[in-house]
Amino acid sequence: MSRTCNLLTGRSYLSIFKAGKLFARSYVTNTTFESEKYVESDESNGVRTITLSHDASRNSLSLEMMKILTWNLERDHDKESLRAIVIAAEPGKIFSAGHNLKELTTAKGNKHHYEVFETAANLMKTITNSPIPVIAAVDGLAAAAGCQLISSCDIVICTERSSFSTPGANFGIFCSTPGIPLVRNVPQKIASYMLYTGLPLTAQEALNAGLVSKVVPNDRLYEGVKETIDAIKAKSRAVVQLGKKFLFEQQELDLSSAYYYGTEIMLQNLELKDAQEGIKSFVEKRKPVWSNKFEKDEGLE
Repeated sequence: MSRTCNLLTGRSYLSIFKAGKLFARSYVTNTTFESEKYVESDESNGVRTITLSHDASRNSLSLEMMKILTWNLERDHDKESLRAIVIAAEPGKIFSAGHNLKELTTAKGNKHHYEVFETAANLMKTITNSPIPVIAAVDGLAAAAGCQLISSCDIVICTERSSFSTPGANFGIFCSTPGIPLVRNVPQKIASYMLYTGLPLTAQEALNAGLVSKVVPNDRLYEGVKETIDAIKAKSRAVVQLGKKFLFEQQELDLSSAYYYGTEIMLQNLELKDAQEGIKSFVEKRKPVWSNKFEKDEGLE
């Protein structure tokens, strides 16, 4: 029998990194799910941290887990104070084992299977479409749909002991959907190796292939993520949002169209008050004071 998990008290905090308390965990407020506790979420200092916390399933991306993740990614993501979202798991444990195979048996039926993969696709697209950077903090194995999840994130910081795999073929299920963001991150030969063999990449191999952004010592994940977030928070939220949107959209264009669109985006960027503030602060040799808003500079015609 399922039990009601209220994800919204906002009180019970627990550090997810041994090295510090930048990312604390609490239950999210304002919605309830008829389920076990799958994630814990906290928001402080402009950072929302979503922690996968279902050890019994090795943080598998069950249908309900994915729905809760999507909800946490989407809620209030347009508010100016929110500057980054971190997806993490308990340190030293598995990040995510991928889809819950119990949901993919014949007994569940094709309709349920379709819902699982549609929900997964929606989750991944929600990360891409988020107006702010989404960072994966990985300390352990990210496998199959778990690898798909980190591949969909904007930035991936991982520890030296982390590893990444798409082993679905080992169980008779080719990682077709996990391969979608994977092949958009790494060269095709690397993606083919991972998908056909099911063998994992080490953290260093993943870094060399372009699957992760940075590898840190096992006890320095907190510092590595904090350094990244601090750098993002030092920029204008509006400028980063504009840039992220363009970064993904231009990938679907041919070279000439991408440059044409890029010119239009640069012109829009220069019209922003924060762009002119950035130029002015550079000339005056001072730190910029951002509005973080999509406000047009009054001095431009």
